[in-house]
Amino acid sequence: MITTPVLYRAPRLSTTRAFARMVTSTTVQTRYLSNTPVNHEAAPAAAPAHHEKRGGLKAIDDILARRAKAGKLVAGIAAASNSDMFKGSTEGMPSAKRWDDHLTRESRARGPCTLKQAAKHLKQPGIISLGGGLPSSQVFPFASLSMKVPTVPNFHEADTLTNGQTLSIGKYDVRDEVADYDLSIALNYGQSTGSAQMMRFLTEHTEIICQPPYKDWGVCQTVGSTGALEQALRMFCDKDRNDSVLTEDFSFSTALETIHPLGVHVFGAAIDDQGLLPEAMDEMLTNWDTSARDGARKPHVLYTVPSGQNPTGATQSAERRRAIYAVAQKHDLFIIEDEPYYFLQMKAYPSDAQAAAAPSPPESVQDFVDSLLPTLVSLDTDGRVLRMDSFSKVLVPGSRLGWIVASAQIVERFQRHAEVANQGPNGFSQVILHKLLDETWGHEGYLKWLMNLRLEYTAKRNTLLAACEEHLPRGLVSWTPPVAGMFMWFTVDHAQHPDAGKRDLKAIEEEIFDSCIQNGVLIARGSWFQTEKEKPLSGLHFRATYASASAESMSEAISRFAAAVRKSFRKA
Repeated sequence: MITTPVLYRAPRLSTTRAFARMVTSTTVQTRYLSNTPVNHEAAPAAAPAHHEKRGGLKAIDDILARRAKAGKLVAGIAAASNSDMFKGSTEGMPSAKRWDDHLTRESRARGPCTLKQAAKHLKQPGIISLGGGLPSSQVFPFASLSMKVPTVPNFHEADTLTNGQTLSIGKYDVRDEVADYDLSIALNYGQSTGSAQMMRFLTEHTEIICQPPYKDWGVCQTVGSTGALEQALRMFCDKDRNDSVLTEDFSFSTALETIHPLGVHVFGAAIDDQGLLPEAMDEMLTNWDTSARDGARKPHVLYTVPSGQNPTGATQSAERRRAIYAVAQKHDLFIIEDEPYYFLQMKAYPSDAQAAAAPSPPESVQDFVDSLLPTLVSLDTDGRVLRMDSFSKVLVPGSRLGWIVASAQIVERFQRHAEVANQGPNGFSQVILHKLLDETWGHEGYLKWLMNLRLEYTAKRNTLLAACEEHLPRGLVSWTPPVAGMFMWFTVDHAQHPDAGKRDLKAIEEEIFDSCIQNGVLIARGSWFQTEKEKPLSGLHFRATYASASAESMSEAISRFAAAVRKSFRKA
């Protein structure tokens, strides 16, 4: 595949990190991210994006001003792009550290895609390309797509059905000057970073939310966080070096199932109701004994889910995140920050039943953004964090579209891997989400969607907690109300079991689980998430989700779970 080279970069205005209000320029100029398109279907112009200024974040004002000054975004088929084309000023910020010693031999050996490098010859005026295997969009069997979507701020499903907005995406919208992205571009081969159109939106979104405190950060789109994690692990973890990963005592089961087949060791650090304990991490790493750890090297990678951790539902406070980052600096850990639930942060569970039934929304977009906990990448002065973000939990999981935020060195290595692993994210997903998020809602509209989503999940959480208070035996089962995510972690006091000390905890756990299934409720076993599975269980735990069940179903499910616990513990 031969790609379309970049000819111009959008000029920068002052930093969005400072939320400085900009004086907008009314002069619109066309800025090309491509030269003559690879084939005639990719047109040389684009329609202006619909980002009306509505008094939201000053960071959004800055972005709107920058877009106005830069002019129309024109990026043809497989146009190369990176975050530097779209970022605000990073003047005066430090550069990220280099991570050569952390990278694997596999990652260091990856070179650029040969065919993509041939794109430099497309700069020659009048050149006819017979070098790239890019199909003509004339043979694509999709002339247009249409979809009905919510109109900001009326996001309820019923409102969408009756008063939603119908959007259309044509094959030649760019040629016809009605949009800056169309099916002729999206459905052809693209860059491993994803389209320039979505790269711009995600780079700006990262500025609004994360504000990385070093200059050479960037984003790269992914095929979702599971695929991104597998790539990141292969970049940093080598079984031939006896590498190991540090994570929570109980961690995301799919992450563990991704790590183990790579031949990489994984170890769990102690946790509490705010997740990882920095003191436990520090003690473990300071006293690391390779001989006592089956030859495993001291971990140099930390994998963590800071917000609404799966499975425990724990959320690291701002102070906790800073302490974890300090431990990472002390022991030179590279951090993989997995944040699918970041925007599902909620207010604490109220004791008042009426308040729990009707959670109050943030007063404004600014209030919403200000209420969010700092991301690890926003604390990252070294460039030692690779943040994985995703649309799976906040829009649709079937999009299989996400992105990473990391230093330029790490993004470049990630890009080299993606070039030969997946060729980049799905074109349908990119063009559909770009039409929704960039052309229709804009940054402020997307943030309002996330504000509404917070309310939806807060109400779901409160419903499950009310069911727990009604049905579960409090002297036997305990839980901490989550303040983010979609999971509840139950701890059952196994010391009260009639067979305590006589039967293995896994056997008691299995008995309760089997009883739940027989009673018609599926609840996850805590042992599924245990990081060091060779160790005996330290406690009796179960995980429930409030993501999709109705209020009535949640109440009935918890009642059935309670019955299974009582049956095993021989309690009436």
